[in-house]
Amino acid sequence: MKPTLIAASLALGLATSFTLPAHAAGEAKNIIFFLGDGMGPTTITAARIYKYGEDGSLTMDTLERTARIKTFSADAQTTDSAPSMAAYMTGVKMNNEVISMSAETVATNPGRDANGNLGVNNCAATNGTPAATILELAKAKGKAVGTITTTELTHATPATAWSHICNRNAQYHIAAQLVPGGAGFNIALGDGVDVLMGGGRNHFTPYAAGNTTGRADGRNLLTELAAKGYTVAANKTEMNAATGKKFIGLYSTRSHLEYELDRTATPPLGEGASQPSLAEMTVKAMDLLAQNTNGYFLMVEGGRIDHALHGTNAKRALTDTIAFDDAIKAALAKAKLTDPTLANTLIVVTADHDHTLAFNGYGKRGNPILDINRGYRDGQPAKDADGKTYTTLVFGNGPNRPNLRDNLDSTTVLADNYLQETGVRLSSETHGGGDVKLFATGAGAKPFKGTLDNTKVFGLLKTAFGF
Repeated sequence: MKPTLIAASLALGLATSFTLPAHAAGEAKNIIFFLGDGMGPTTITAARIYKYGEDGSLTMDTLERTARIKTFSADAQTTDSAPSMAAYMTGVKMNNEVISMSAETVATNPGRDANGNLGVNNCAATNGTPAATILELAKAKGKAVGTITTTELTHATPATAWSHICNRNAQYHIAAQLVPGGAGFNIALGDGVDVLMGGGRNHFTPYAAGNTTGRADGRNLLTELAAKGYTVAANKTEMNAATGKKFIGLYSTRSHLEYELDRTATPPLGEGASQPSLAEMTVKAMDLLAQNTNGYFLMVEGGRIDHALHGTNAKRALTDTIAFDDAIKAALAKAKLTDPTLANTLIVVTADHDHTLAFNGYGKRGNPILDINRGYRDGQPAKDADGKTYTTLVFGNGPNRPNLRDNLDSTTVLADNYLQETGVRLSSETHGGGDVKLFATGAGAKPFKGTLDNTKVFGLLKTAFGF
């Protein structure tokens, strides 16, 4: 990626930012942008019932401004995470798999390095130009900026805020864009993204025995970041101890953070016992970013909602949605300690795309949302046309489509690892192409209403900041 192209794109974004309407301009000193990856409307409804019942409310439900968001990409009715999140961050409609580049950019797969990893960047210098992101614009205005996620830090959604590349799978090159002064650094980030948290430490550290997915170039980007003044953390304890203005926390060695259901399990699975919750990461990030008196932009992703949905495991999807909502609750409480009416803080909550999760049958009120469907008239298990019981939540497609359905019972379907049945048999459930919901509150929230293309959200964020 040519640094001059990134700088030129950023300059263009700044040059045109003052042509936006003046409505609500400059109200927000701070913006926190929450993204529930794959969190479609049915997932929100099911998570609400799962935690609070039909009469209850998620924290996101209580935010006063709402909108519907169109999510299609430049080349697909059903988007993937890269262009859908990039549309929010840049205002540009781009092709599937492309991260924060111009609309004509062609997604070109990375190649494999000598170790068999996707370490070869095949993006030609002439293949598109970088599109300035809201994070880069905020940084150029002297604000602190941060990105935190429950996925790998270099995964598609978080990367769109600070990276520019023609294919989301070139994660080793995406990581290099974070290191100030290093080879491949995105100079539009100035002195670097101030706060970074997530998983996927392997994209930052060298290939070695026991780290077979590491970097083939031998670079240790964490050592390089430490030399630039970053505090580097590997777990919750180290995160809590951090006080500096520059911070990177990578809480998983090889991949994403644990699902919330597994992070809190007894005994804990994998690295979950040492990993902070998304709410804890959010509050810590706010503390660190608030040291900048000019304000901040923070992107928070609940990324594993999407992964559980792809696996047709509704229980983990709903549990991660609740953890995401708890992070919103924690951020609101934290912000109101110093900004009681949110006169200086804008909070936006949305999703990048839908999934094929469907709410099924005529279940009685109060029936557990993950259970078999029980009829509202008699409370008895509902039956399909073949006389078999079925669950309230099902998927349009995915791996679990039996040729001959059996009767389902509560013990089976309420288990942690139960996979909901699907209509079309595919190896993995796909995204859905439907609209998603957006919620907003605080400074500059009033224009978030109606049905909006995802690219329009970028302009509303800029206007709220007064850019």
